[in-house]
Amino acid sequence: VELWPLVPPAEVSPPEPWAPPVVERNADDPGARLAAAIAQRVRRWIDSGERLESAGRPIQAGDVMVLVRQRTDFMQKLVDAFKAARVPVAGVDRMKLTDQLAVQDLMALGRFALLPEDDLTLAVVLKGPLVGFDDDALFALAWNRGGRGLWATLVARAGDTPGFGAAHVLLADLLAGADYVTPFAFYADILGRRRGREKILARLGLEAVDPIGEFLALALAYERSNPPSLQGFLHWIETRDAEIKRELEQTGRDEVRVITVHGAKGLEAPIVFLPDTLSKPQARASLFWLDHEAHAEPAFVLWSSAKALDDPVAAAARAAAAARMEQEYHRLLYVALTRARDRLYLCGATVARTPPEGCWYSLVASALERLGEAFEFTADVGPRGWTGAGFRYATRPTGAALPSASPPEATASLPPLPDWAIRTAPDDGAPVRPRAPSRAGADATPLRAPVGEDHGALYRRGTLIHRLLQILPTLPPERRAAAAAHFLAAKLHRLSPEAQAAYAAETLAVIADPRFAAVFGAGSAAEVPIVGTIEGVPFVGQIDRMRVGESEVLVVDYKTNRPPPVEIARVPRPYLRQLAAYRALVMRVYPGRSVSCAILWTDAPRLMPIPAAALDGLLP
Repeated sequence: VELWPLVPPAEVSPPEPWAPPVVERNADDPGARLAAAIAQRVRRWIDSGERLESAGRPIQAGDVMVLVRQRTDFMQKLVDAFKAARVPVAGVDRMKLTDQLAVQDLMALGRFALLPEDDLTLAVVLKGPLVGFDDDALFALAWNRGGRGLWATLVARAGDTPGFGAAHVLLADLLAGADYVTPFAFYADILGRRRGREKILARLGLEAVDPIGEFLALALAYERSNPPSLQGFLHWIETRDAEIKRELEQTGRDEVRVITVHGAKGLEAPIVFLPDTLSKPQARASLFWLDHEAHAEPAFVLWSSAKALDDPVAAAARAAAAARMEQEYHRLLYVALTRARDRLYLCGATVARTPPEGCWYSLVASALERLGEAFEFTADVGPRGWTGAGFRYATRPTGAALPSASPPEATASLPPLPDWAIRTAPDDGAPVRPRAPSRAGADATPLRAPVGEDHGALYRRGTLIHRLLQILPTLPPERRAAAAAHFLAAKLHRLSPEAQAAYAAETLAVIADPRFAAVFGAGSAAEVPIVGTIEGVPFVGQIDRMRVGESEVLVVDYKTNRPPPVEIARVPRPYLRQLAAYRALVMRVYPGRSVSCAILWTDAPRLMPIPAAALDGLLP
């Protein structure tokens, strides 16, 4: 255990009266000096190959953990110091997502796609890792361009240099597709196919992995509950104020970890630094709970705005709260001290000459001054290093061999292990891929391919009618015709006015037919997912329509064949096998209820009940 002398406060000489601010003076931050000293100590260990005695190998960056009492800007100073010393560092354990440079670059690219005339945003994108302009290239593009915007200038000068041309091709391609893809697809394409992730990590390092992954996860989460708009997503993530909690103990990388003491509970490291030993919690409470055990009254809340206004009861409550806070402060110190397996270094930086009374540094110093030995400490961190007397305590001399383990007790008296403990576990075999009920048999081939000479018109017809049968029953009857016309008129479907009218009429006739009231009535649901196994084979499917009654379950499958068969014998066998799989799975979900199946031929329209006898024996 080593206790370093405190970093002294900065020596600041007052400026001369009325002196003009023309002389550059470097700011002297004690916290930054301490962070630099810690980083350089770790760097020297790695460069010199200093050995970690307990492991019998040289010290690595992953052996070091830095613990702070609370999250302040000092955590980022530590990370910056390790980076400056070329020591791999995992970053802090919590971070605000929109403060990360990788996320800011991605958001800037999204803003450019929404408004390419924003010159400042485009300049940020061009200087960012996704395009990679340096200062000279950006100046050459932006200088002497008259009244034109930066994007118009790049378009006009795309042929001047290879760099301008590559930037124009990339950004123009992104602009062309930004209005037609979801936010997740937009960024996944940038980070994947366009090698954006590789470019960002090459510039910012591996610590950008977590922000990028969290950014993509939020894009996917946004699309599940909001219209997939790029502008809406950027506004949502800016106002969300998302924070990442990183599990640094699970990174598996050889990197220094910077964590709060509270977040380090349950963790351990060979070498631990405690640089935040001077701060103490401040008791600012003005509300105090008084329970009935301490006072002969029911429990109540006492409010006292200031210590000077306390009466005896409030003063006792304030003192009890301060004592509890002090106990928690000491418990946290115990957690911090016991995270180190081999080496523990305690240090601090202060703006005062003496540490606060009762702080961690003072508590540890009072013990090491009696137990340890003094040594002369020198921190060589440029022109602003510091020296002083430190204290060191060791349970054994540095470099001494570890004590040999006690010989194990004789195991002759232990009973032998059972056979199952020494047998090789049987092979479970390759996992079986789930099958869809529509492909339950070897002859289950699609009746019509989605592409072909008709450009998928028949396939598209079935898809659109299925979609209408899903959404229209949820609307009031007077709104269904308008909703169907609006849905089918979308340019995405590429339907002629005649086809739109035919599809709408066919669907509305099915829903309005009184013979199908039970299918679309109360207790029914559309697109019901179902998962299960049949004879050991996993099935994953989605039932077009299902109605659950008290004693009976009706399973309905939509089919759009033209013309529809009039006899069960002429129903394609894959259709019957699909219903047989649905029936077998539903019977397990609703045991004790009868399960009946039917096919709704939308072209007739006609509901064809399928008897159970026609489904028996169709499944393997």
